[in-house]
Amino acid sequence: MTFFLAVIGVLGVSASGPIMAATAAPALAIALWRNALGAVIMGVPAGIRGRDQFRNLSRTELRWTALASLALALHFACFITALQLTSVAVATALVCLQAGWIALFDVFRGRRVAPKTLAGLVIAFAGVLVITGFDLGLSPEALLGDGLAVAGGALAGLYTIAGGKARRTMSTGTYTTLCYGFCALILAVLCLAFQQPVIGFSPAAWAGILGVTVMAQLLGHTVFNHLLAVISPLVVSMIILLEIPGAAILAAIFLGEELPGGTYAGLAVILAGLAVVLLGQAKKKEALPPSSKEDPLPPAPPALGGDVER
Repeated sequence: MTFFLAVIGVLGVSASGPIMAATAAPALAIALWRNALGAVIMGVPAGIRGRDQFRNLSRTELRWTALASLALALHFACFITALQLTSVAVATALVCLQAGWIALFDVFRGRRVAPKTLAGLVIAFAGVLVITGFDLGLSPEALLGDGLAVAGGALAGLYTIAGGKARRTMSTGTYTTLCYGFCALILAVLCLAFQQPVIGFSPAAWAGILGVTVMAQLLGHTVFNHLLAVISPLVVSMIILLEIPGAAILAAIFLGEELPGGTYAGLAVILAGLAVVLLGQAKKKEALPPSSKEDPLPPAPPALGGDVER
């Protein structure tokens, strides 16, 4: 059963990029409706079971949730726009650098990072250089898409860190309802500022918005959050990395994307680098004495994101 759920989760997050790339609606509008639907889906059961948590929120919880919401909104704006400028495979791989960005943020915050983690970061970002070199030869638009995807990965890392701070004292239902709700409000303001329509789309576009909500949020990251209760976070993180080749394969099949051979080499380098980062972080935690280990940050909620959030 665990293996079956892992397969469903990988298919869910892998389908996120191709579906959004094929959805004929503005990037900010897709992100707006995806988060609004997510807030409603998560909010109904959360409101029934945990009304007291909503009434007793502290200022610290609201601050971290607001920061996570802002980072998530900007992440979506960057990632979905990147999908419309560069290939799904490249955009997904660059956004998956989230794990590397979190490790890099630890360096900036003065935390000791394992040598293996630093080596993994170097390898992963070398893969970025390989990909951007090939995209530079394709078009300036593709290179801009690469830059937006890298920014989206950094914002996803910030979202995960802020969300982890908020989740120390908040339930998943309460946090996701507020985070997605705030995120939807921010995106609504951005849609208004950039004069992007939020209604009037074709039935196919609405189907795409609903599809990415179901696939990425419900069948993707929600499944991975469940798996965290039965297998280790490291294994779950490694499984999620399968999103990189998964998105590339689905984009090739359903969108007919063809990439230069060197781009696939860059994707492989990024995948290898992120695997080394995760293994380095795991070794670092094992090396710490029990009394000095920090409480692990809760996983990012389903999109996003989570994870990593896509």
